[in-house]
Order: sequence, then structure tokens, then C-alpha cells
Amino acid sequence: MADRNAATNDGARVNESGIPVERVYDAASIAGLDLGDRLGEPGAFPYTRGVHPTMYLQKPWTMRQYAGFATAEETNERFRYLLAAGAPGLSTAFDLPTQLGMDSDDPLAAGEVGRVGVAIDSVEDMGRLFAGIPLGEVSTSMTINAPAAVLLLLYQLVAEEGGADPRELRGTIQNDVLKEYVARGNYIYPPGPSMRLTTDTFAYCDAELPKWNTISISGYHIREAGSTAVQEVAFTLANGIAYVEAARAAGLDVNRFGPRLSFFFNAHNNLMEEVAKFRAARSLWAHIMRDRFGATEPRAMALRFHAQTGGSTLTAQQPRNNVVRVALQVLSAALGGAQSIHSNGFDEALALPTEESAKLALRTQQIIAAESGIRDTVDPLGGSYYLESLTSELEERARALIAQIDAKGGAVECIEFMREAIGDAAFRHHEEVTSGERVVIGVNTHREDDEQPVSIHRIDPAIETDQVARLRRLRAARNASEVNARLSDVRIAARGTANLLPPMREALRARATVGEVCGVLREEYGEYDKVLAARG
Repeated sequence: MADRNAATNDGARVNESGIPVERVYDAASIAGLDLGDRLGEPGAFPYTRGVHPTMYLQKPWTMRQYAGFATAEETNERFRYLLAAGAPGLSTAFDLPTQLGMDSDDPLAAGEVGRVGVAIDSVEDMGRLFAGIPLGEVSTSMTINAPAAVLLLLYQLVAEEGGADPRELRGTIQNDVLKEYVARGNYIYPPGPSMRLTTDTFAYCDAELPKWNTISISGYHIREAGSTAVQEVAFTLANGIAYVEAARAAGLDVNRFGPRLSFFFNAHNNLMEEVAKFRAARSLWAHIMRDRFGATEPRAMALRFHAQTGGSTLTAQQPRNNVVRVALQVLSAALGGAQSIHSNGFDEALALPTEESAKLALRTQQIIAAESGIRDTVDPLGGSYYLESLTSELEERARALIAQIDAKGGAVECIEFMREAIGDAAFRHHEEVTSGERVVIGVNTHREDDEQPVSIHRIDPAIETDQVARLRRLRAARNASEVNARLSDVRIAARGTANLLPPMREALRARATVGEVCGVLREEYGEYDKVLAARG
């Protein structure tokens, strides 16, 4: 069996991005690099060594464990479980209908309610989701994109009803619809209206929720779809460029919205490549914000990111091996300077994580933070001949790919280009695993015929019936004329240029549902697939 990392004829190995890796690195390997200029100090431009001067010396990264399934009450129980186990931040997964702006009783939602995340139809559901959790004190991330503004407004309404000051709310909405067109598919509207919703959210949060991170520009799903590390950086930052351009075109100041931008990257198994990737992304973004967009506010140039361990690297075969993979990936994200990390459960190639696997995933982070010694100094691998050479090479390759996207008109015009490039990379990966050129323990080597089964989390099918019944009771009890009037306000705003979020907020306050608010925008803007079909 060939080994993907075996030496080539010229003596060099090749990593997963196709970058040659030499037998040994020494001072000559970085002779052409001005490390003083490239590295700087931690907390200073170009932020290669981290966005804060002390990084983890005083406290570790935020351990933000992802949870969401079935009903709001069940997810609330998991949130409380994780908080009690020491998780300082929450991260929310929504079911597929919610991600697509559909109510649970939509015919297209049948069979998907509460399956891959929690079902949220209204402010009442959001209230149950966070019942008893002090929203003014915890930081909450929400993995939601096309209807991100709607879910953020629901969160704000629940926080206000619970007595929290919206100006003190801390958290992040993913709100990155461009990567949905490129890699994931959970979009609703065409790119133009989607970008308007994004920039309206930037402006709304600047005025109403100043501590909220308005977007998490995501390379995670680009990597999950099969990209290389270089593509993950390049395509993610190209999308970031498109958001910044759209915000500036809407009259927003880069020094005001720039500090609220955040990023979301994947953490895979090749430790040194992943550490280099995170460092290269920081340096590249700092130069983009300063040199292309004229940012002068240091926080607007500092790329802050959340990392999640690689779901696509987890194997259904010998799933307990995934504990080791997840630990390695958490280590790469921490050595790379992540601001927050989610570690997957070892059983997630089979089902949603059980309480046991979720706790073990959290304990993995806690052990690395407390026992590994990597928090004793900032950027502990900084200055490594290999790491600095690899960081430089990865950055230059990503920069060249961004220039290629620029030449083609930018990220919005390059959706198909990026899709095809990711598809090609995913195919190569599949071929390498199938042939044995890329080794995956338990899959194409060290296989076992008598694997011991693991217990998995199962969703009760009755939750869909219960959620639909709850939604119908809400509709029966609310003031229908008030809801219709507020939805009409949303329609008027959609046809004009005023910020969409205030009328959407008032419709949701009146107990309009997620599907109803998104439905108004669907009627006004159309749906992306239908637009493509019409062009065809």
C-alpha cells in the first residue's frame, strides 16, 4: 500500500494541499523570509502570532460546545448539562427546516423537524430554548445563515423579555450565505437580497447590539465539502472580501463594522499544516483589511476565529478512534490561536452526540488547556523552521488563489468556480483513500471485522407531531390582524431601502413565525434555485 506521505522521487513529501515537505528544515529554509516583518508581536499587525498580546496566558480559549436537537426543552437540558460541566459558551444547531426559513408544519419539512438541530418556529420556542439561562452573562453562537437575522431578532426579544440589556448581549451568528451557495446548499434567496440582509444586520447590530459578532465567515463547510487547506483559506477570505465590499457600498465604515467580523475554520489531522493555515489566514486578512480597504482600527484588521474539529474526518468504522483525531485537531486549533473551539463527539459519524460523548469532547479541550503546557507561552511553535516556511507557502498560495477570484469578478461571480474546485479536491481525496494512497486508520488499513458497537443518540419521531401541534396553538392564540399588519411592514421594507431588521423584529414580537417572515421575503425576492431554473 502506498503512503500519501511517502517520499517522492526528489526526496520531498507532499502534504494535503500539494505543498512539498522537505526531509529537514533549517535556517536556509527561511533565509528569504523577514521574520521580523512577517511575524511581528502577538496582538500587533499582522497578527500572525495571535490577536491578543497574552493569548491564553490568563485564560484559555472559549470552549463552545455545539448542541441542538429535537425540541427546545431537550436542547435546553443539554445546554444546562454542558454549562454544569464547565463549558463557558453555548453554540446552537438548528434543524433543517429552520435553516431554510420554513415552519415545522411546512409540507417540505416533513421528516426533518428536530433531526439535525433544534426546531425553532417562533419567539416562544426561542424562549423555551434558553429558559433559565442568563443571556446577559453567557456568550451564544448560532449556526444559522439564510434566516440569520430572524433568529438573532428572536434571541434579542427573548433576552429583553428576560430583563437583559441588548447592548450587553455577546455572541455570534454565522450569517455567511456565500459559503452556502459554494459548499453547503442551505440558501433561500438569490445572492443580491442575501447580501442586503447581511449588511442590514451589520448596521442594525452597530446600533442595537454592539457587542454581537455579526458574521462568522465560514471556511468550515468549505473544508467539509472537500477543499484543501489552501482553498479553505482563499475561498473564505474571498467571501470576506465580498462582505466588506457590500458593507462599504451600503455606506458602512470599515473601522466600525470590521471589528465585529469573525471567522470559522475547520481543524483537520495534519497538525503542522493546520497550525500554519490559521497563522497564514490571520496575516493575509490583516493585509487585506489594511491595504485593500484602508482599515486603521487595529481590531478591524485582526482576524478572530472559532474552530471546530473536522466532522468529515470522523469515521463510522472504529468510532472510538475519533477520540484521538478530535484531540489532535483541538491541539492544532489551540496552537494556531483560536478564540473558541468546538470539539466533536467521537460518535458523530453515526448520530448526534450522546451526553457521554459530548462530555468527553469537552473534557478533551479541558485536558489540553490544563495539562499540555501549550498555554505557558504565546505561539509556542513560532519560529520553527518548518512552521514558518509552511505558513509562508500556504499564505502565498492562498493569496494567488484570491487574485484569481478577483480577476474573475470576485466571490459572488465565482460561486461555480469555487464549487468546481472544491469538487475536484474532494474527488482526489476520495480516490486517494480508495487506493490506499491516503491512509485512514480503520477504514483502509487496520480494519476489524468484529467491531464493538457504541450507543448512539436517537430522536423520538413524536417530537415532530408535538412541535407542529404547538405551532398551531400559537397561531390560534395570537392577534392575527396585528401579525398581518407587521408582516405588511416587512414587505414594504423589502420593496424599499430601509433596514429590514426593525420591521422583522416587530413582526416576530407580534408572534409571527420564522416561516412567515421568511415567506414574505421569498415572495419579494424569489428563491435561488428557482432563479437559476428560470435562467436555464
